[in-house]
Amino acid sequence: MTFDQNMLRCFHGQQKGLAMSCIRCPSVSSLILLSRRSLYLRSIKSGRASKRTIVPVSAMLTALAALACIAHGGLVQAQTSVSSVSVHTAVPSPSAAAGDSLPSQAALPSTQTWCPSEIFCAGPLLQTVNIAHLFPDDKTFADKPTSKTAQEVLADFKNISTSTTYGQVVEFVNNDFKGEGLELEALVLNNFKEEPSFLNNVSQPIVKAFSKVVHGYWNKLIRGTNASGICPGGSKGCESSLIPLNHTFVVPGGRFREQYYWDSFWILEGLIESELFDIANATLQNFMDELDRFGFIPNGGRIYYLNRSQPPLFIQARHMLSRYVTTSSDQSILRRALPLAEKELKWWDDNRSIQVTSASNATHKVYRYSVSNTAPRPESYLTDYKTANEPNNLNETQRSALYAELASGAESGWDYTVRWFAHTDDGSNDGLRSLNVRNTIPIDLNSILYKNHVLLANLYGSDNSSAASRHRTAAAALRAGIIDLLWDPSKLAFYDYNLATKARNNIFTAANFYPLWSGIVPDEILSGQEKAFGYFSSLNLVLNRYNGTFPATFIDSGLQWDAPNTWPPHQYIVLQALRALPTNLTSDRLPVPTDAQSSFNLVPEGQLGLSEAQLPGQPIHADANGVVNATASGPGADVSRVNGTVLNGGTAVEGEGWAKALERQLANRYMASAFCSWHATGGSIEGLVPRLSDDQLSITNSISNTGNMFEKFSNLDIDSAGRGGEYTVQAGFGWTNGVVLWIASVYGGVLAEPQCPNLLDVATGGGAGAGAGGGGGGGKNAATGLVWNGSPTVLALAVLGVLAQLL
Repeated sequence: MTFDQNMLRCFHGQQKGLAMSCIRCPSVSSLILLSRRSLYLRSIKSGRASKRTIVPVSAMLTALAALACIAHGGLVQAQTSVSSVSVHTAVPSPSAAAGDSLPSQAALPSTQTWCPSEIFCAGPLLQTVNIAHLFPDDKTFADKPTSKTAQEVLADFKNISTSTTYGQVVEFVNNDFKGEGLELEALVLNNFKEEPSFLNNVSQPIVKAFSKVVHGYWNKLIRGTNASGICPGGSKGCESSLIPLNHTFVVPGGRFREQYYWDSFWILEGLIESELFDIANATLQNFMDELDRFGFIPNGGRIYYLNRSQPPLFIQARHMLSRYVTTSSDQSILRRALPLAEKELKWWDDNRSIQVTSASNATHKVYRYSVSNTAPRPESYLTDYKTANEPNNLNETQRSALYAELASGAESGWDYTVRWFAHTDDGSNDGLRSLNVRNTIPIDLNSILYKNHVLLANLYGSDNSSAASRHRTAAAALRAGIIDLLWDPSKLAFYDYNLATKARNNIFTAANFYPLWSGIVPDEILSGQEKAFGYFSSLNLVLNRYNGTFPATFIDSGLQWDAPNTWPPHQYIVLQALRALPTNLTSDRLPVPTDAQSSFNLVPEGQLGLSEAQLPGQPIHADANGVVNATASGPGADVSRVNGTVLNGGTAVEGEGWAKALERQLANRYMASAFCSWHATGGSIEGLVPRLSDDQLSITNSISNTGNMFEKFSNLDIDSAGRGGEYTVQAGFGWTNGVVLWIASVYGGVLAEPQCPNLLDVATGGGAGAGAGGGGGGGKNAATGLVWNGSPTVLALAVLGVLAQLL
C-alpha cells in the first residue's frame, strides 16, 4: 500500500495498522520530536489538562514516516518546534436531569456520501449526541477524536440507543472521546523576528508598539498535526474529523482550531509583513495538497467540510507570494501552483457555474454558491436541526432544501445575512428558513473568479500564449456578465442578481467593493470624479456617521454578517478598491454636505436601498430612559465629523485628494477598532499603554484577561466586538491580525494614536476620560465627535465575546 492510500484509509476511519500511519505526513518539527523516541501526550482529567504521559515511539516508525514524506514531497522547512501552550477542552454537561430521557427526534437525514464517518457525519450517533446538547457550541463534539476504535465507539453507542437518557450520553462521550482539537499541537516559531521591517513604516509610538504586539500573536496561533492526538499509544482504528495536513499552518483562533480557506488569505498578508515566509509557503503547500487530494480546497480542515469550499482566493494568495519568491529565489512553489490553480478553477466551473440570460437578452456564464447537502452541518448540527424542526416541522423536501441553503451560506463565508434571503414584496422573512443562496449570483464570488483568470493569464504570459489567451477570454466574458447583471449605472453600485426574480436585489452590501478590488471599473466610474466618489460615498457616510468601520450591510437583523458588524476582510477590500482607482479620478477634495444636510445627502439616490431614517442609529449616550441615538438626519447625524476629518480618522493632509482622505480615515478607524477592543479586554503595553482599572475591566469581564483580538467589530462602539451569529464571538484572530499588520505597513505614516471611549462612561452614559495611552480610554463628549454605545445589550454581548478563549 502506498503512503497516500494508507492515509486515505485512515481518513475514512478504516485504518487497522500502526498508529504512525494515521498522519498523512508530519511536519519537520513532528519528526524531530519523534526522533527523540517519545511524545508528550496531554491526558485530560475532569476536563482539565493534568499530567503528561510519556509515550514510547519506535525509531523505525520515525524513519519510515520520514522516508514516506520525502517520497511524497511533503516536507516543508518551517522552523518550528513543539510549544508548551495548553489546549483547553470542554466537559460534557447534560442540559436536563441525568435520568431524563432524550426528547423524541425527527427522522434522520439521508446519508451524505461525501462524508464518510458514522461518528462525525450525519447519522444516529451525531444526532443523538446533539439532541442531548452537552456543549454550548455544536462544533465541540464534532472536533473530539475518539479514544477507542470506531467499531468500539459504534458498539458502545448501540448499547445506549434505546430509551437513551442524558446521563448515558454524557457517560458515552466521556468514555469514548478525548478533548476537542487534540489532533493538533501548538508550535513555536524558531525563526520569529522580534522587529520585522514593516514596523519601520509606523511613526506613532502607541500604534507601532501595538502592531508589534499583534505581530507576536502568530506564536499563539501556529499549529501542526499532532501524531499522538490522532492515534495515540499504538491503538488501532481511532477516528477523528480532522483532515491531517502535511505542513505547519496558522489557525484563526477560538473554535476555529484548524486551517480555514478564505481566512488564510488575510493571514498570509500578515505573515508576509511579519517575514514568516516559511509559514506562508507551508500554508500554500497545504492548500495545494488538498487540491491534489480532493480536487478543490475545502471550507476548513475537517471532513465535515468536504462538500463545500469558500471564496476561491488561492490563486490570489499564491500571487501575493511574489514577495516570498523574490526574497527566497524559490520558484518551485509557482511551478506546482499553476496546474493546481487550473484544477481549482475547473472545480468551480464544473460545480458552481450557471448560464443566465439578462434583461438585455445576453447569456452569461456566472457563478454561485450551491452546495449539495441534505443534512444538518455536523459543526452546527443542533442549530440546523432546530431551524428545520422548530417551532413547526418542515417536510423532508423542505428540510433537505434548507440544509442545502445553510451549507451554501456557509460556503459563501457570509453565514448569515439578509443578503441571502428570498425576496418578498413587503420585506418580511422567516429567518434562516428564508435563505435563497443558491438562487443568488453574488458580486464577490464572480469578481474573485474574474481576477483569478486575469492573474493566470499574466502568469502564463508568452510562455504559454494559448493558455493566457484562454484565460483572458474567460475574464472578459465574466466581466461582461458582472457589468450586465450586477452593475446599476444610475445608483453607482453593484448588487447581487436574483435568479428567482430575474432582477438585481436592492440590498447594498460591502460586496459592492469587490469588483474594483478585482480590477473591474465600470465606465460610469471612469467618467469623472463626481461619480467615482459616488461609488464610495457610502464609506464617507459611515466614517462621518458612525463610531467604527464599514458594516457588512446597513440592516440590523441580528445576523452576524449584517449591521452593526464590521469585518476585517471588508476593510482591507475597501482600502484596496480605493487604491485601484486611476489617479486622475482622485485629486479633488473630499466633498462635504451643505450646512443643512448630512453625509447621507452625498450618496446617490437609492444606492443604499434605505431612507436616511431607516439607517441604524448611532448611540451617543444612555440615560434613565435607555439609549439615546444621534439625530437621524441633518448635520447632527454626522457625529464623528471633527476638525476637518473624522474621529479616529487621523490628521487631514494639505492638498489631499478625496480617495487618499478616505483611505487615511478608514485605516485609522480600523486600527482604533482593533486597539480599543483589545485595550478594553485587558490589553496593555509597558511604558505606553497602562492596563485599565479593575472597575473598567469588570465591565467587559476582563479582570484576568490580557487583551483580545476579535474576529469582527461593531461600527457603533470601537470598545466592543461584533455580535450575533451561531456562536460566541471568537478571539484570536488570524485575519484581524493580518489586516492590522498590513495597514500598519501600508499606512503607518498616517496612523494616529487611537482615542478610545472610556468604559465607565459607556456604562453610566456620561463623563469624560483620559487619552488612550493614559489608561482612561480617550473619552470625549458627543459634541466634540466621540460616540459610543451605552446599550446594556451590546455590553453584554461584548462580555460574551471576551469569554471566547484564544486557544
